[in-house]
Amino acid sequence: MSLLLQSLTDAATRRGEVDLDRLPDSSNRPADASDASTTTTTTTIATTTAAQNPATFASTTSPTAPQAQTTTATSAPPSHPTTAASGASGPNIESSPALSRREPPPQQPGQILGRRRRSSSHHRYQGTSPASAAAASGADNQAEPEPKRRRRASADMAASDDNDAPSNGAAPQSGANGTSPSSPLRTANGSTTNGDAKSTIATNGSSAKGKRVGADPNPYTYLGHNREEVTRILIQALTDMGYQTAAENVSRESGFNLENPTVAAFRSSVLHGAWDETEKLLSGSTTPEEQGQSGNGLVLTAGSDRSTMRFWVRQQKYLELLEQRDTSRALVALRNDLTPLSQDTEKLRLLSSLLMCRSTDDLKSKANWDGAQGRSRHRLLSELSKCISPSVMLPENRLAVLLDHVKKSQIDTCLYHTAASSPSLYSDHSCERRNFPTEVALELSDLAGEAWQVQFSHDGSRLAACGSSEAVVIWETTTFAITCILADHEAGVGNISWSPDDTMLVTCSQDHFARLWDARSGTLIKKLASFDQPVSGCLWAANSMSFVLGGLSRAHGLCTFSVDTDEIQEWNKDHRVQDLALSPDGRWLVALDDQHTFHVYNAKTREFMYSHELNTRPTSVSISEDSKHMLLNKRDGEAQLIEIETNTHKQKFLGHTGGEFLIRSSFGGANEGFVVSGSEDGNILIWHKNTGAAVERLQGHAPRCNAVVWNPADPCMLASGGDDCRVKM
Repeated sequence: MSLLLQSLTDAATRRGEVDLDRLPDSSNRPADASDASTTTTTTTIATTTAAQNPATFASTTSPTAPQAQTTTATSAPPSHPTTAASGASGPNIESSPALSRREPPPQQPGQILGRRRRSSSHHRYQGTSPASAAAASGADNQAEPEPKRRRRASADMAASDDNDAPSNGAAPQSGANGTSPSSPLRTANGSTTNGDAKSTIATNGSSAKGKRVGADPNPYTYLGHNREEVTRILIQALTDMGYQTAAENVSRESGFNLENPTVAAFRSSVLHGAWDETEKLLSGSTTPEEQGQSGNGLVLTAGSDRSTMRFWVRQQKYLELLEQRDTSRALVALRNDLTPLSQDTEKLRLLSSLLMCRSTDDLKSKANWDGAQGRSRHRLLSELSKCISPSVMLPENRLAVLLDHVKKSQIDTCLYHTAASSPSLYSDHSCERRNFPTEVALELSDLAGEAWQVQFSHDGSRLAACGSSEAVVIWETTTFAITCILADHEAGVGNISWSPDDTMLVTCSQDHFARLWDARSGTLIKKLASFDQPVSGCLWAANSMSFVLGGLSRAHGLCTFSVDTDEIQEWNKDHRVQDLALSPDGRWLVALDDQHTFHVYNAKTREFMYSHELNTRPTSVSISEDSKHMLLNKRDGEAQLIEIETNTHKQKFLGHTGGEFLIRSSFGGANEGFVVSGSEDGNILIWHKNTGAAVERLQGHAPRCNAVVWNPADPCMLASGGDDCRVKM
């Protein structure tokens, strides 16, 4: 029996078997390529241990091994899968019977198997490749009957100074292949062990752990923009849209505040009517000219006047006292607070008159003010904010304003813009030429003579045309059927004008009369008093209750008429008016005389503002929908865009021809982005309003095109009239 046991022991030694007490911890060493080629040194006990704890076995895969080796080590099954899967310690033809009968030891914490901790060779092969480690292992086996080197934990192989790695004896957090452990161990280069950690997905401009991915590495910029400015604008926009929690989260995570505490207190004091606090904060403010002086954090813009700002605040306080019917305190505020600050006696007189208001409604009406519970405080804050530096207090709705600029810029650069809707922010905007009005779709020949003027109604549903004949024709713009003919004139009709509500029409005839018509039925409402010269133009008040006529008579160059009465108000201007235009906001009236001059008036007060003499005679004038610009057409074949308030030349349009006859131009198109004009040579010219670039030259009429207008409701429809007695669509 002793001989039999000795022979079995010798056989086990020749096969590389090791004693159970000397077996290294297989769960604490990463698998590598050497394991696949040294199966003679793998014991049944090690295989069984791996099968019992596959997760631990997977987590010990070498992080520094190549991908192919890692796949082999973690996916290759044990030599005897049946035995490993069952976890039994049954007979094995490669194991001695003595070892087969021995019970496997239980799993012990601290990565100790049996009774010994193999730490003598802990750093023996640190930093070597798996191949060299395998070669060294083979050399050791030949030199001494020691078991294979004890393999280090994956954390130690990753980086000995990695603070995230568990210390020796700590149970590692393992994850199965293809999953991400909750706290993945990281290698020295930052990648996770076993290739299992979920990668960070970064989209355009996103960041990982506070560092920008794929963008400007400068932490103070965002794609070339100041990061603080962008963040504060986003916080303001989120707040304006009601996403308060999101705004607070952005502020907290970025470290940027929308406003400093002083500005926030200033805003709150205005909105809550704490006027003493408002003035106190305003007194502690600084301006750029006062740099170096200590302030409270409220910084004003250059040129801001604290006295003016105080006057606005005290005026609001005064009006609120009147609203509360606290007349005595309001009188004190007027005398002691407002009067010392104001140099405008007219303003003070108006404020004083409000003391006589009998009711709150009367006060609000006369002061054009909606009360403390309305929007008056918000409007006051808006005006005050314009005097505060945007570096500490952002202008209102800043992101929306910037987005409007973006849309406007895209519209301005769209060569054939016809889209009436606002462009999307998702993509760059452009329109196709095929939608632009470049082809004649219809010719109307119902006029008996030359067509001198064409005008669409404000809703675009009807078109009126007049000319050398004694009749004015009105069509509806769907089928272009005639709706009515206004035929009571005794000579040609030079101009026509629709009322703002499109219910009435004024015709200006060369028979020295102007007539008011019912535009629906074609009924003559009234024939106005005779002038000694032809009537040249008409302008309507916004309420459709009165209108201004211009004529070539020096005695009656400008007159205001009432719709319901025979009242006439003379403007007492001594120039002959050839054409005139009124701004949509009712502020400006521009009149052209028969020489080289245009005259600008305050339409509400009839006060003369200024005149400007041109180098040649103007033939027509029109005003843009935003009431900022006038368009002058001149007989030298040039049209000019002029800013009304400043009398500043903004743009000129060339390419058409002028002459002795009256040629009209106008604004039009989607967003009123184009200028269109007739021409002495019969062509129709279209330009971009902002750039002055010619977009199209269309064949119009022969011998001349007298007028062109755009349908205000349809950016794809033009109407023109010419000496060929045609109106073309």
